[in-house]
Amino acid sequence: MKSQRLTVAQALVQFLAAQHTERDGKEQRLIRGVWAIFGHGNVSGLGQALEEYGDQVGLPTYHPQNEQAMVHAAIAYAKHTRRLSTFACTASVGPGSTNMLTAAATATVNRLPVLLLPSDYFANRLPDPVLQQLEHPTEHDVSVNDAFRPLSRFFTRITRPSQLLSALPEAMRVLTDPAETGAVTICLPEDVQTEAYDWPASFFAPRVWRIRRPAPEPELVAQAAELIRRAQRPLIVTGGGTLYAEAQEALAAFAQRFGIPVAESQGGKGALPWNHPMCVGPVGANGGTAANRLAREADLVIAIGTRLGDFVTASKTAFQHPEVRFIGVNVLPFDAAKLSGLALVADARRALEALEAALAGFAGTQAAYRSEVAQLKQEWDALVQHYRTPRPEKAQMAQAEVIGLVNEVFGPQATVICAAGSLPGDLLKLWRCEDSRAYHLEYGFSCMGYEIPAGLGVALAEPGREVVVFVGDGSYLMMNSEIVTAVAEGLEFTVVLVDNKGFGSIRGLQLSVGSPSFNNELRRRDARTGRTDGAVLELDFAAHARAMGARVWNPQNYQALEEALREARTARGVRVIVVPVSLEDRVPSFEGWWDVPVAEVSNQPEVQKARQAYEAHLKKQRHF
Repeated sequence: MKSQRLTVAQALVQFLAAQHTERDGKEQRLIRGVWAIFGHGNVSGLGQALEEYGDQVGLPTYHPQNEQAMVHAAIAYAKHTRRLSTFACTASVGPGSTNMLTAAATATVNRLPVLLLPSDYFANRLPDPVLQQLEHPTEHDVSVNDAFRPLSRFFTRITRPSQLLSALPEAMRVLTDPAETGAVTICLPEDVQTEAYDWPASFFAPRVWRIRRPAPEPELVAQAAELIRRAQRPLIVTGGGTLYAEAQEALAAFAQRFGIPVAESQGGKGALPWNHPMCVGPVGANGGTAANRLAREADLVIAIGTRLGDFVTASKTAFQHPEVRFIGVNVLPFDAAKLSGLALVADARRALEALEAALAGFAGTQAAYRSEVAQLKQEWDALVQHYRTPRPEKAQMAQAEVIGLVNEVFGPQATVICAAGSLPGDLLKLWRCEDSRAYHLEYGFSCMGYEIPAGLGVALAEPGREVVVFVGDGSYLMMNSEIVTAVAEGLEFTVVLVDNKGFGSIRGLQLSVGSPSFNNELRRRDARTGRTDGAVLELDFAAHARAMGARVWNPQNYQALEEALREARTARGVRVIVVPVSLEDRVPSFEGWWDVPVAEVSNQPEVQKARQAYEAHLKKQRHF
């Protein structure tokens, strides 16, 4: 048997470079490159291997500024490439590795593949305790990296070189499995990374992992088709699985043919263009009037590629029909069976094709229902236009109107990126997209700080695509450093930094449960009260972004904002537009509800009032 003598790190680099994915005849690299922040735990192992062999095998190394951010960039890349390609991320022992924990959770919650290579303590245990090693009095083999276990879809620690031979193929299998994918963690003790081994040459042979498209069981398709035939008021709820399966065309044809309206989750927005006659907008807690009214009276809900989180179901209050039934179409059985649904465990595109064939001869929904759907859609589209339209007479710009103006200037094909705060809810309602890759929201984990790193990921995934990153001032303060990385890499995207002087989303939620504003605004501590309710902090975000190498605009009104957007769209590099907006001028809820418990006992009258309203909503919750 031919063999090649390499260190563990060198073997890892060569193996990763040989892995590819294929679906529908299209082949691409599985691991696009490596994000790396080096420390004593990985600079002499993986660092040495990437420097010597990375360029030779076509596995480039990227230098970010923050370990959490680099994983976010990898997640965004995987999301934009429909989970067909991703990055590896390596960090040093101790805090470098634990900085990746939040992003590991983000990847796994969102079912997005990313390969994490945290460094670990010495496997030989001779230098114990090494710098940054956690010591435990009763578990001598514990490491801070064990915190990755519940956050990973696959976890292992390589303590001997030969273990890599079985661990790496299993890691690749999980990364490429549409049902099991998420964060894959391979811990690499710093001494093992540098150990040599005689590797079989066949270990480095190119391998293509086919991304499977499981077909639904015919018996279940027949049952589902019968449910659809009998339904008077069916509703489709589309999620991210529709997009990952590239089933948007099949969905559009299915909905049009059978007259079934399609409501969107955060992950599923963009599966249909906003002007498709069956697209009724978002549903649930952040939903609109059309989808929420249809959901309330739906007698059949076809959930395609969604995990039916609490925002989509309005905390189990969205579907009020006493005999409502559910069909779950999902590659993951766990998701397909939610809400006691009939589980079609299948690829979304194949399931839709099978259902359409099974419904041959079926004319679809009644004309009266289709007319009602069209009327509700028309009313909703008018509401969206109302909130998007700038009103210059206002003292301050409104976030909703900023969204509308950005959308008008950049158009419905540009990719918008966001993650947390009040922006995701407003974007879900108000952003109009006509491209299936035009809406990129991380909302499974709602992770502040995702936004700007995600801009890197999308820019790398599709060079030349127009990218708009929406980020609130609170999230910007948490994770802005990757502007430096984008400048260094020569990447291009526009950041719209919405400055409302605080955590507007949570402040609004705080007020809604009866509490006065407390600790959610960017203010100085008041020496008299001891609370953080003093003078508003005046932060110069424009100067900050400019210092990191971005081109910056700071418009103070709608006319200046439109001019800045048009200039930014034709400029090069990273463009940051700082937009001051009102903290009070918010988009209302459109008949949606979210279960956020209100204090059962309080001396504050507003809290007491909010508790009464909360208990009234609890009575509407369904136990499916």
